[in-house]
Amino acid sequence: MEIKKILVPIDFSENSSKILEYGNYVAKQFNAGLEVIFVAQTFHDYSEFFEPHMPVIQFEEEIIASAKERMKSFLEENEDPSVPCGSTVLAGDVAEVILEHVKDEAVDMIVMGTHGYKGLEKVLFGSVAEKIVKMAPCPVLTVNPYK
Repeated sequence: MEIKKILVPIDFSENSSKILEYGNYVAKQFNAGLEVIFVAQTFHDYSEFFEPHMPVIQFEEEIIASAKERMKSFLEENEDPSVPCGSTVLAGDVAEVILEHVKDEAVDMIVMGTHGYKGLEKVLFGSVAEKIVKMAPCPVLTVNPYK
């Protein structure tokens, strides 16, 4: 098995930089490239629970635009210049979009955190890491950022 492309999902929580450090380390071991991905959770499934002040599509477009800017800043602060690195910002169900992206982009490995945001987000959306570990078509290295 050859590892050439490693995907590192982040959520911009305080743990994201630590997860990227692990991704960089693994990429160096395999002489592989990295792709950092952020998936903005969409709210179409929850639109009947609340009345947004602006159209949901406009709100999601603003979230994606903001996430792209945040990704740029995040990589400027955390990127290892010795590792080829790209980035992607997408929207949808986080686990499903990541799994689809893995298949579409022929990702060889995923390096991701076991913990991101907690509390209500986890209750509403479940554990993204758990879903990806169970369903990914490639190896998944999970990192507990609190250790």
